Amino acid sequence: MILVIDIGNTNITVGIYNDQDLVSSFRLTTRVHRTSDEYGLLLIDYLTARHIDSKAVEDVIISSVVPKINYSFSSAIIKYFDINPLFVGPGVKSGIAIHVDSPKSLGVDRLVDAAGAYYTYGGPCLIIDFGTATTFDVINEKGVFLGGSITPGIGIVSNALSSMAAQLPEIEIMKPEHAIAKNTITAMQSGLVNGYIGQTEYLIQKIKEEYGSDMRVISTGGYGKMITRETDMIDIFDGDLTFKGLKIIYDKNKTNKEK
Repeated sequence: MILVIDIGNTNITVGIYNDQDLVSSFRLTTRVHRTSDEYGLLLIDYLTARHIDSKAVEDVIISSVVPKINYSFSSAIIKYFDINPLFVGPGVKSGIAIHVDSPKSLGVDRLVDAAGAYYTYGGPCLIIDFGTATTFDVINEKGVFLGGSITPGIGIVSNALSSMAAQLPEIEIMKPEHAIAKNTITAMQSGLVNGYIGQTEYLIQKIKEEYGSDMRVISTGGYGKMITRETDMIDIFDGDLTFKGLKIIYDKNKTNKEK
């Protein structure tokens, strides 16, 4: 079995592959100050709860956008699984050519999603990841990463409303029945969710104007399902896209890792 792990700003998501099949997944809250023992025991406990023996784990690949966690998390994998994990980064084959001003500055989460989308659905495609930040990334028909757009995630916008305006409360992020509301909470929900749908559709429209209307639009991320079901401009929601990308990258580097 292979563990594919994505360390994000809000959550750490873990997928478990048996050969080419994703058999289970779970998520942890990202906490910078957890020790290697805490991470190791949490991983063991989650695997045990799914009736998976940690000794069945043959290898681990990790993508991370939180450098402060990498040492303790890597130490946890080495200590509790006796495996030296593969981190996605410079020198790791992704199968995606990166044509941006500074390729090394591209977030590995975006690269992983690009590999997952291109090798699963083909190109050209537009990948929208609704995470802590929302990213819009374009991959052409040859698997070249052409660039993207980054906006604050819907959770960040919601938190900003409640934290920066004294009389606005924290709210559940959900789409209300009507655009115009008769109370503050529903009004915030309407503006937040409907506004985010509008932003998403506008960016899709502008990107297609620049790169061609024939590209497939693929969404993923924590809020991806909610936004996708409210618009017909997104073709596919794939909640496992990052896991697929990590497994694809792992397979491309497996031979090198075994040497």
